[in-house]
Amino acid sequence: MIGKRLTVALLAGGKSAEREVSLKSGEQVFRVLDKERYDVLRYDPRDDLPRLAHDASKIDVALIILHGRMGEDGTIQGLLDSLEIPYQGSGVLGSALAMNKILSKQLYVQAGLPVAPHVVADRKAPLDTGRIIDALGLPVVVKPEHEGSSIGLNIARSRDELTRALEIAWGYDRRCLVEQFVAGTEITGGVLGNEDLQSLPLVEIIPGEAHDFFNYEAKYTPGASTEICPARLSEDLTAKAQDLAMRAHQALFCRGYSRTDMIVSTDGIYVLETNTIPGMTQTSLFPQAAAAANIPFPALLDRLIELALEAK
Repeated sequence: MIGKRLTVALLAGGKSAEREVSLKSGEQVFRVLDKERYDVLRYDPRDDLPRLAHDASKIDVALIILHGRMGEDGTIQGLLDSLEIPYQGSGVLGSALAMNKILSKQLYVQAGLPVAPHVVADRKAPLDTGRIIDALGLPVVVKPEHEGSSIGLNIARSRDELTRALEIAWGYDRRCLVEQFVAGTEITGGVLGNEDLQSLPLVEIIPGEAHDFFNYEAKYTPGASTEICPARLSEDLTAKAQDLAMRAHQALFCRGYSRTDMIVSTDGIYVLETNTIPGMTQTSLFPQAAAAANIPFPALLDRLIELALEAK
């Protein structure tokens, strides 16, 4: 356990498309942090980086409650490394790899993890949509290379929809990932720890009828989706999914914690992507899984701080 009173830098906000979610998460984290154990200094990286650098010598540890670009992609992690401020979660390498959907998919394949068939579409040398359909069939899922919370992600069920989905994705990144749509049950598996990893109970995600998949609105609109924890899977499937989450965490050089999204289909489990800074409101998926493992939200934040200090 942590002995002395610590000064914690709480980073929330930032410049990404997920700024508002980050601010709300940061507010909940601030309220829950034990003020008898922590002196909490708050920073919005959009405006407060000079103040963060000025205060670095008095900061014991940082909690990064940022999502998307310049928060989850290794950028802020590199700054904190240069300021010699420990922080929770993955370092520069793991953060950058997990944020890049194309590179992470390649590393999953190298690690022997099951992934859906996919191709890369480059705006500078775009593939003919007919060739994509010949390779993958329809429907397909189109994702920008570097976005979180399903931003810019679309399911295409026709050639016209594929053309439009590519245009949307290319609005975010030069390259995008196009993968075969896999029907099944959406689940997510949390992993907690540095060297000794703990698999958390799986969460089953059921998007509401208004949503084709667990998109941005389904994630953050109250009542738009249903989460069940533990997921309604057999013991065998549960063990396999937890093992895949652990292996994905290791394949991407993650640290501290991660949450890997998967699809349970009729022919097996497919790994979709890994989040290195999962949502951190009390009702977010990772805290739900932690609570099911008898780790309430305040204790989870304490544990993440311990892991950050342990890794320095």
